[in-house]
Amino acid sequence: MSYRKKIDISYKRYKSNFEKKIRFEEIEEEYNEIKDEIFGIINSNNLNEDHILLIDLDTIYQYYISKWKKNVLIENKKETIELKKMQVAVFYTCIVQDLYKTRYPNMRLQYNFRDIVLALVHFNLFGWTKEEDILFKFITENIGSNILDMNDYNTHVWFLLELYLRYTNKTILGTNKNVNLMIKKELSAKDLNTNFIPDTLNVYENTLNSWETKDLKEITELMKQMIEYHTIKAENIGDLDEFTNYIYGFYPIEILYLIQIRKKLGLSVSEEFDDFLMNTPEAKMEFKEKEPYPEMDELVEEIDKFYRRNYPEYIPNKHGELFK
Repeated sequence: MSYRKKIDISYKRYKSNFEKKIRFEEIEEEYNEIKDEIFGIINSNNLNEDHILLIDLDTIYQYYISKWKKNVLIENKKETIELKKMQVAVFYTCIVQDLYKTRYPNMRLQYNFRDIVLALVHFNLFGWTKEEDILFKFITENIGSNILDMNDYNTHVWFLLELYLRYTNKTILGTNKNVNLMIKKELSAKDLNTNFIPDTLNVYENTLNSWETKDLKEITELMKQMIEYHTIKAENIGDLDEFTNYIYGFYPIEILYLIQIRKKLGLSVSEEFDDFLMNTPEAKMEFKEKEPYPEMDELVEEIDKFYRRNYPEYIPNKHGELFK
């Protein structure tokens, strides 16, 4: 089968998943159904059952994924509002989980390491520095804890984290280089599972070494290698592998982030691509240098108020208003 035919079939499956298999109307119905549950717990101030609010945050996250796909993937709009609301939901899911790490130490996490790193990178991309700092602190303070599973095999996630550290001049465990190996060493010392953390970042290592290059030809070539890597993986959409999931399979955030931060630094970067991946509707979404906050989801806002009222240790209580 030719490359073009294989990627076409894969992309059609990716798109069809949100057109036919996961119908937006059904997700929306589920979202509406949790309203009574959420307001029931909040209005009765039921602290014994409030962990259900945390679980409901995941339903809200799923709702905005479906909305994002409907708007961009199906209707070809260039809107980022639903993508933003997805990242806001990830933020609150992490922050709320912090309240339960002692009360329910074995509680199933509603997020993974990829979700957190992508939320962090998007906050940086949007210019939401206050929320970005809180989420970064959440990561650094929970390395090896029961609410942050960093045993992640996605090389692009480790690349994004390290690129973010280098761009922002931040460090994790005192370094912004070979972070995957440093985390692996740290977790191993605590007898935690690290078998999925990659030893090498493959195609991304050369880009990390030259991401600030002033040579347009060099960065273009590096980006071509990243695009090829992502595309080859995405051809197998639906498998258990990197870039084969139905959320980010054809959304090349690792390349878009590299482009945006180079632009902010005044470094040249290619604007046009002739490959399939960089011409999908998700890759064509437009980001402003400073993105406005979206209107807060009503349910997320009420959940946030509930936790602020009942738990002094709730992280947002230390930071005032967020996402405004």
